[in-house]
Amino acid sequence: MEDTTVLLGHGSGGTMMRRIIDNVFMQAYGTDELHQGNDAADLVIPQDGSRLAYSTDSFVVTPHFFPGGDIGHLAICGTVNDVATSGARPAYLSCGFILEEGFPMTDLKRICASMAKTAQEAGVHIATGDTKVVNRGHGDGIYINTSGIGFIPKDRHLGGQLCKPGDKILVTGTLGDHGITIMSCREQLSFHANIRSDAAPLNGLIEDVLQAAPGTRCFRDPTRGGLASTLNELSEQAGVNMSVQEELIPVKPEVRGACEMLGYDVLQVANEGKMVSVVPADQADAALRAMKNNTYGKDAAIIGEVEEKEAQRDSRVTVRTAIGSTRILDMLVGEQLPRIC
Repeated sequence: MEDTTVLLGHGSGGTMMRRIIDNVFMQAYGTDELHQGNDAADLVIPQDGSRLAYSTDSFVVTPHFFPGGDIGHLAICGTVNDVATSGARPAYLSCGFILEEGFPMTDLKRICASMAKTAQEAGVHIATGDTKVVNRGHGDGIYINTSGIGFIPKDRHLGGQLCKPGDKILVTGTLGDHGITIMSCREQLSFHANIRSDAAPLNGLIEDVLQAAPGTRCFRDPTRGGLASTLNELSEQAGVNMSVQEELIPVKPEVRGACEMLGYDVLQVANEGKMVSVVPADQADAALRAMKNNTYGKDAAIIGEVEEKEAQRDSRVTVRTAIGSTRILDMLVGEQLPRIC
């Protein structure tokens, strides 16, 4: 399929986003680092062979403030987490603001204070930045770009391509919290429940897991496109199948109810403070204990496993439902909920 214009779905984290990445960006400048296909590039310093993780992200969420966070908190968490998925210890961030003329200075100060607090919790420094102002009506208030650098310990290698049949799939907590929070705020929906964004810096949790389960294959941040897109990306990257059990996947009852009411598949709803991890079977229990012992992993669970892919067939992800049937779990098609991060 050839796209002639940019659509909201090209930022969804699903199949349309994959097309614009493959057909536009990769064709123009698809370097080896980009073809790694992970949340952060793993870069080798030629002089001494040491390695850095480098990632960048832009945040355009509306509303700018929501239960559990704000656009500034989200910006720090998102980039810290992307860097940490490589096994790196995040150290430095850049921060670029695009501000619309007329944006309230009190809101800007509140956002910056939130960013400072979150950076302190994550143990990272905002080392450089940039500010641009656009004409009134051309910027939706505020956009933020953050880039991050972290240091990867020697002999630590993580990546989706390392997943192997027999490995276990884990998630660090309940799914769908962030996406449903943004929807409820934006559309002024009342679910009579305390639904909050899950945005959080997870570098400490990742380090705990790697200490307990050093053979961990990979981490992946299930943001846009949710668990569904993340597992499909990993299965394709490694050339394997993946299978999860619906009843093992942690979802808050109020989030599940909201998804049922809105017609969403909770496995395709965005998350901002959760990780998917693939771990060798003999280390899965240790990884799970490490997650549960961390503040941000109390609802962690082992939800499935990696399977051998049939010859001559594409990789696929399946869900075993509560009634015993099996369905294909596809990537998100189109745009479910725009601008959730």
